[in-house]
Amino acid sequence: MTAPGGRTGHVVLLGDSILDNGRYVDGGPDVVAQVRAALPAGWAATLLAVDGDVISGVARQLRALPPDATHLVVSAGGNDALGYRHLLQRPVGGVVEALLAFEAPRTVFAEDYGAMLDAVLAAGLPTSVCTIYDTPSSEPGAAVIRTALTFFNDCITRAAFARGVSVVDLRLVCDDDGDYANPIEPSVQGGAKIAAAIAAFALPGAARQRPTVIVR
Repeated sequence: MTAPGGRTGHVVLLGDSILDNGRYVDGGPDVVAQVRAALPAGWAATLLAVDGDVISGVARQLRALPPDATHLVVSAGGNDALGYRHLLQRPVGGVVEALLAFEAPRTVFAEDYGAMLDAVLAAGLPTSVCTIYDTPSSEPGAAVIRTALTFFNDCITRAAFARGVSVVDLRLVCDDDGDYANPIEPSVQGGAKIAAAIAAFALPGAARQRPTVIVR
């Protein structure tokens, strides 16, 4: 398979259950199947993402990278952010203290994510990263969760843009409650939107000279 510059390519999905959502779609197509359907004939898509993996798991996934891979897509960090959900219940004396409670986790997350992304980019392939999407708006506490996730999404976008990497902004891609199979996993409907955004990243990649934010 040859891309960019050729007519075919091989998209590899890395990260967590946003891309490895097969167990949550009740027999419907998972994200990797939907990516394959969104790509032209002759293209391939491989799933290396693992449900439950954190940022550090991507290094292990990279060891199985197919030799003919042409594009990489990473969705990682959501499970790391979940590890800090206890902070939402932490008693604080004011807004300043609440904000500072996220500073140490944000710093660790940023360091881990940057190191992971550098390892991915060492493969020398066009790469896109995904933001952590919001929970459904109907979910209790959705506004609080959305606000807390901004600390971690800022780390992702900073890392990506500092390295000239494209971003699939899942906060904008999955904008309907029907896009979620549960509060943290994409449904078939959401997976189709994610697949379309991944295809939009991969297909025009040969002609693109600048990083791009893909929102649809």
